[in-house]
Amino acid sequence: MRRIAVIGCGISGMTLAKRLNEAGFAVEIFEKESMPGGIARGFKAQGWEDSVEFFYHHWFQKDNDLLGLIAELGLKDRVKFRTPKTVMYHKGKFYPFDTIPAAIAYPGLGFGIHKIRFGLAGLYLRITKDWRTLEKVTAKEWMTKYAGEFAYKTMWEPMMIGKFGAEYADKVNMAWLWARIYSRSTSLGTFDGGMQDLFDIFAEQLRKQGVSIRLNTEVHNIRKNPDDTFRVVTAEEETGPFDRVVVTTSPQSMLGLCEELPKDYRAQLAALKHLGAVVLCVRLKNPLSPQGYYWYNLPKNEGYPFLALVEHTNFIPKERYNNETIIYAGDYLPQGHEYFKLSAEELLEKLVPGFRKINPEFSRDWIIDASKFAADYAQPVPFVNHSRAIPDMKTPLEGLYFISMSQIYPWDRGMNFAVRWANDLSQKIIQAS
Repeated sequence: MRRIAVIGCGISGMTLAKRLNEAGFAVEIFEKESMPGGIARGFKAQGWEDSVEFFYHHWFQKDNDLLGLIAELGLKDRVKFRTPKTVMYHKGKFYPFDTIPAAIAYPGLGFGIHKIRFGLAGLYLRITKDWRTLEKVTAKEWMTKYAGEFAYKTMWEPMMIGKFGAEYADKVNMAWLWARIYSRSTSLGTFDGGMQDLFDIFAEQLRKQGVSIRLNTEVHNIRKNPDDTFRVVTAEEETGPFDRVVVTTSPQSMLGLCEELPKDYRAQLAALKHLGAVVLCVRLKNPLSPQGYYWYNLPKNEGYPFLALVEHTNFIPKERYNNETIIYAGDYLPQGHEYFKLSAEELLEKLVPGFRKINPEFSRDWIIDASKFAADYAQPVPFVNHSRAIPDMKTPLEGLYFISMSQIYPWDRGMNFAVRWANDLSQKIIQAS
């Protein structure tokens, strides 16, 4: 039986394992963490019915690849869609911005021609599929030209700076922003019981199919044998031979795993830029949002020390969490930023002023606990004509494949497209075998 190693037990790694196992491969998954799920994995405190994710996640109604996979697993009835409230900041107040009427009413867009241009540009982006033309210009150039400089400056620019920082905000291509607008829905989905339940059930089904899942096993090297098979080297042992290896980690991780990759391919990997993410998940005795808002888009130029405030229990009922309020304060940040080095308590001290700006009644004695989560690789940065810079999933080293968030383009990360790309890659591997 052909043997294949999959590095990483996130949703893409598990989807690949399922498809390849069904095609007759003997599949072995290597995962350095203690649980499956990758960046979407979660935790459950005592007394909770549901888990929460380390990094906030939700799904959209158009996420057909992911929803189809969940249906295959026999878990369709556990997908729940709700319509929480998203708000935008303007002159000291927050306004709903999760429907077309709400967006048109948003005062930050001004009046008259500004709103008309914004509406027409938004309508075009919702119906066009021509992202290849859009990737030839920056989001700033396209939005300024078609939606208007006023709309860009008041709404899109703060979001771009918050997301990518001043260094990259003006360089991100328009196809990235198009994908965010095109694929979104006002109703958001999640998994009843928490997404960690989904990953645990998926992993258990894979094991029953015969897939080997090795948790707490970090891969240090991938080496090619003289007979064109591979060895996978961990801290404990060398495993193999494998006929194929698929790596589902970051480009930087891939560079360190296989020194035998050709120079040109390594240069492509090294040229890919990304940001990390830091999230503080805080358990509170009282709600933070007086109006019951779920997602706050926050402008840093107004003194907020993070990009987004997400009150999870305005999306999933707090009764599922022992009547606690669960909030996230999250940000995308360059490697080396001070937030990566801070403890949860130190980070909390930095962020508390932002909580008070949202709710002046907030008090430190509301806090039950706070947990900090960080990931070095969380948000790829797509420049103009990014599609030309993406390394092929089939590396030049025959039998070695690579799939990452940087290749899920023009889409902005997301579990749905991790599943889609994993389905596509599995077919290529099967057809080449």
